[in-house]
Amino acid sequence: MMTAAKPNTPTLENYWMPFTANRQFKAAPRLLAAADGMYYTTDDGRRVLDGTAGLWCVNAGHGRRRIAEAVERQLSTMDYAPCFNMGHPIAFDFAEKLAAIAPGGPEAQLDRVFFTGSGSESVETALKIAIAYQRAIGQGTRTRIIGREKAYHGVGFGGISVGGLVNNRRVFPQIPADHMRHTLDISRNAFTKGLPEHGAELADDLERLVALHGAETIAAVIVEPMSGSAGVILPAKGYLERLREIATRHGILLIFDEVITGFGRVGTPFATDYFGVVPDIVTTAKGITNGTIPMGAVFTKRAVHDALMTGPENAIELFHGYTYSGHPVACAAGLATLEVYAEENLLTRGGALAETWQETMHALKGLPHIIDIRNIGLVAGIELEPRPGAPGARAYEVFLDCFAKGVLIRATGDVLAISPPLIIEPAQITEIADRVAEALRRVA
Repeated sequence: MMTAAKPNTPTLENYWMPFTANRQFKAAPRLLAAADGMYYTTDDGRRVLDGTAGLWCVNAGHGRRRIAEAVERQLSTMDYAPCFNMGHPIAFDFAEKLAAIAPGGPEAQLDRVFFTGSGSESVETALKIAIAYQRAIGQGTRTRIIGREKAYHGVGFGGISVGGLVNNRRVFPQIPADHMRHTLDISRNAFTKGLPEHGAELADDLERLVALHGAETIAAVIVEPMSGSAGVILPAKGYLERLREIATRHGILLIFDEVITGFGRVGTPFATDYFGVVPDIVTTAKGITNGTIPMGAVFTKRAVHDALMTGPENAIELFHGYTYSGHPVACAAGLATLEVYAEENLLTRGGALAETWQETMHALKGLPHIIDIRNIGLVAGIELEPRPGAPGARAYEVFLDCFAKGVLIRATGDVLAISPPLIIEPAQITEIADRVAEALRRVA
């Protein structure tokens, strides 16, 4: 039975919530009503420390006036303009500013930017660009994409096909794809600080799939440098370098899904910079506008872009795009976000705090039911022993307990995922860890 709404609040019946157990939530709703800096305020007036940067996206913290004012100015100037055979200056300005900080630096030449409306759209765009590129260079038989188990690449049909989370895939048809093994190996790498030592050889799965399908059928391989939604899964030292070498040798494009890791999350502007491995295409979203306006961007190597710039000049080179590609208000938000990042050094601040973050999170080792702790930049995954017959229940209870005590974390399966805004202070890092520790003791 649906619970009655509080006075002057809406009914909960009509909104079909995403990735939510709707009946469970609406029986005991958790409503956030305001946000500023590092904190949310609930509908009943409680302050809650944001330990998740919204949903991996509010990297500069909440309520940034510069971004709000930029959005207001753009709405007053021009609310919308089409981008099909038309243009507006702010989209070109934003693309230029993004190219200046593009993954890998100037030498990588990942400076051709295609705008989307979300991370899911960025992935779909990247997959289509990869297949179109192979066709443009005379490799039209390359239509298969290789993904990885436990990967999350959004919720489009392409994204779920290359993704490796079974609940996202089980009831939907998919495009031709295959999967490498994931890189989580708790038996050899538990409680590693930073990148694990064991598992670089898992990149050789790409060789196995080349032998199975033939390189001439494979357009691209897509991986998250850090798998976030699956529970903060890291690559072993040397893994991405090995994957890059194999892909290059077989003419396979390498796509990094940096929707989560982009814009400072791992302590460098992009994970591409952190690992020093240059892919051919990079997907981004989330932090590109600090979560204020939905937007994404796909960074593509100049050589991939230029391969499609052929044929008659009046011909459309890539039959792809969205009504909201390069939306002027989103571009205004993005430009202001980049200014905030630059002025406060937020794209690298996570690196300065990484050691404090690492030591504080790993100090939780030994608390009830923790079987692994993983970290990179300002991200941590705390894996809990599943409760017999109730996978995910223990982590969900810790999430609820932390929220009740004023800290927002995320439960994904049996993993507690923590990734705060990049403006976090050391005392707030300690506060998050303390609340998690107390919750673990109570839930145990």
